[in-house]
Parts: sequence; C-alpha cells; structure tokens
Amino acid sequence: MIAAVTAVVVLAGVVFGYMYVRAADNRELEAALEPFAPSAENNDPSTQIPGVVVQDYQGANHVSAQQRVAYDVVPPFGGPHDQSWAACDGVVYDEAIRVENVVHSLEHGAVWIAYHPDKVTGAALDALRAKVEGENYLLMSPVPTLDTPISLQSWGHQLKLDNAQDPRVDQFIKALRANRFTHPEVGATCSELGPGRFDRDNPPPFDPTPPGPGALPMNSEGQK
Repeated sequence: MIAAVTAVVVLAGVVFGYMYVRAADNRELEAALEPFAPSAENNDPSTQIPGVVVQDYQGANHVSAQQRVAYDVVPPFGGPHDQSWAACDGVVYDEAIRVENVVHSLEHGAVWIAYHPDKVTGAALDALRAKVEGENYLLMSPVPTLDTPISLQSWGHQLKLDNAQDPRVDQFIKALRANRFTHPEVGATCSELGPGRFDRDNPPPFDPTPPGPGALPMNSEGQK
C-alpha cells in the first residue's frame, strides 16, 4: 500500500513538473513574440523580421478553376487567384495543392507554410505540423519546386528559411496571421467551401509544369 501511494505521488509530481515547465516555456515564448503583435501603432511588425520580402498586390482578381496564373515567384504570395480559396482553418495537406487556390486563402488573412518534401522530413516536419493543426488562418502543404526547405507566405509577404526551428517561423505567424492591416479581405472565412468548389479531402492538385502562354499575367485584373 505504501509503495503504491508513493508511486502515485511520484507520478503526480512528474506530471505536475512537466506541465509547469511547459507552461513556463509557453509564457516565455509569448513574451518573446509580443513585439511582433500587430497594433494600431505598429500595423506590420513583420518588417522587423530579417529576410521578409514585402510586395504590394491588388486583391479581388479572380481566375476560373481551369486557368493558371503566371506567378513571378515560387511559391506565390499575392496576385490573381482562383475564385475558391483553399481551406485554411488549421489544415495540413500531405500532397501539394493548386497554388491559385492557396493565394486566395492568403487574401483572407491566412499564413501558408510551404516546405520542400525532400528537404523537410521527420522531426522538422512534425514541428511545423504542430504549429498549424487546428489553428484558424493557417495551412501547410509541400511544394516540390521550392528552392529552399521552408517558405512562409501571407498576402504580400514572404520569408524563406532553412530550419523549422528558426524563431522567425513563430514571429512571422504572430505578425501576419489574420492581421487586419495587411490583407484585403478582413474577416473573410477560412472554412472549406466543399465539393465542387474546394474539397480539403480531394483538393485540386499542384501543377509543376510551366504555366504556358495561356496563363494570366500578374498585371492582369482577372475577373472581379
């Protein structure tokens, strides 16, 4: 009986200690990220993050599900895009998906974590997945044509990285996820549109081939 009680007490102590350490780590992380929280005084804290590229794009330029856009960067982070957005309410896509749909998600305020499937695996992939799953205005997918292991996108913003443990991942998300100052369609949903529009269980696939002469140019106004 004494041994059993002792074992329970020890186990409870271990569990409490683990939870206390995790809570302390979370508090420390939140404190470190506080300077990257957007506010009326600091609309775009991402400009404090080394390596972030900022580009102005016009919103509400739509293409059909059959059209492609001649994006000028990989992955794209703005410009004309599909009328249907990719579900971005904490979805991790295991296969590469059509970028024209994802760009519309960025217009809604989502942050897209793209990764090269051959360069980010195992624990690094799990670490990124844990940041996304179940978190609204976040999505993640592989991009096999990516020129770096990891690339973060929000509307008009991009940050390319080599390491999943880089603190700039959390800084970028804190600064730009649903930041009302930096994307065109404030308050727009990230929920799934469903079959016939965008089905998260059967999303339109990524096309690795060049867009071709029929693709819509970046300076096109598309369809409103």
